[in-house]
Amino acid sequence: MFTAMLAAFIGGIILNFMPCVFPVISLKALGLLRHTDNATHARREGIGFLLGVVVAMMALAGLLLAARAGGAAVGWGFQLQSPLVIALLALIILAAALNLLGVFEVGLAAQRVGALEINRGAFLRSALTGALAIVVATPCAAPFMASAIGYALVQPPTVALAIFFALALGFAAPFTLLSLFPHLARFLPRPGAWMDTLKRGLAFPMFGAYAWLLWVLAQQAGSSALATLLAGSVVLAFASWLYGMAQHRHMAGKGYKGLYGVTALLVMAVLAPLPTMLKQQETQTVGAGASSAKAVWTPQAVAAQRGHGKPIFVDFTAAWCITCQVNEKTSLSTPAVKAALAKSGALYMVADSTKFNPDVEDAMSEFGQGGLPMYLVYPADGGPPKVLPQVLTPAIVVNALEAASRKT
Repeated sequence: MFTAMLAAFIGGIILNFMPCVFPVISLKALGLLRHTDNATHARREGIGFLLGVVVAMMALAGLLLAARAGGAAVGWGFQLQSPLVIALLALIILAAALNLLGVFEVGLAAQRVGALEINRGAFLRSALTGALAIVVATPCAAPFMASAIGYALVQPPTVALAIFFALALGFAAPFTLLSLFPHLARFLPRPGAWMDTLKRGLAFPMFGAYAWLLWVLAQQAGSSALATLLAGSVVLAFASWLYGMAQHRHMAGKGYKGLYGVTALLVMAVLAPLPTMLKQQETQTVGAGASSAKAVWTPQAVAAQRGHGKPIFVDFTAAWCITCQVNEKTSLSTPAVKAALAKSGALYMVADSTKFNPDVEDAMSEFGQGGLPMYLVYPADGGPPKVLPQVLTPAIVVNALEAASRKT
């Protein structure tokens, strides 16, 4: 248990540097830079972020454990298999980007319009940033994380929650330590008017995350669902603009309640139809990066092909798994790996979990992996498979294929 907690803590630290967390890094950095000259406010930011991370992680872990107790075979990032969750997350990310651009402000009543020195409301804003960071981080699985989560999912709930708590502490540790010990951040630039330009510029990584979520939704539920979300996004952006105008009118002592009411109606008009309009549709996709040279994985297909003199490489992936996409571009699609596949005559199979696939979840549980990606290499002689690391390099894949080819 303590080994798994240590692995989870280290994995949480590494998770900060995974590509899925990059969009929220801007929010964390902005909060830290805002208070580098005020130790009290910096500590408030850090504690708020830590609390948001822990609460969100425990809630997510509780849902995961409850789903598994109910008989569902789900793992880390399971909520991203739902088009509705993807749509809601995309709208939240869009709203965050519009907030960074200054279309509206969070807690404007507690501050002077346009002021950068935001003191009141900082704790809640930091907590919400921490919660959002956890949700955005679920498409990635850092080194050490998969084995720790896989272990947690087969343990009693108290042990599992302790491991997820360690993961949350590791994820929050770098930012929280900088906030609790401001002297560690003494080399950072002091707050100033330049931060307003930085704040607006940092909206664009959020727009990038929003665009990625649109692509994932299209993979899951088709073009009709994408059109629904795009229409909702336009309405949400308009509502955000109205909300910003209402805030400014409120601060100026003018009438504003009507604008707030219209904003609320527009937001409800966006959210209310989503559950029925985003029903998961059958699509013909076979997985991220799949091509005609790649076979669709099933347990039966692997059983039929094992031990026939050729290695089998199985890529457990999903459109929403950013680590999977990075590995695809940096390793699996490189000339060296393609040459090794051709030389070994390996059969390349794709196990797609973009939408819920209980066979994929069962396979990951069988090999003690709590989340995607997972890569298996079956030797040519039909022996037990080798589980590759979650962060690949071409050399790792080439060496595994060569070793699998020799076992004949």
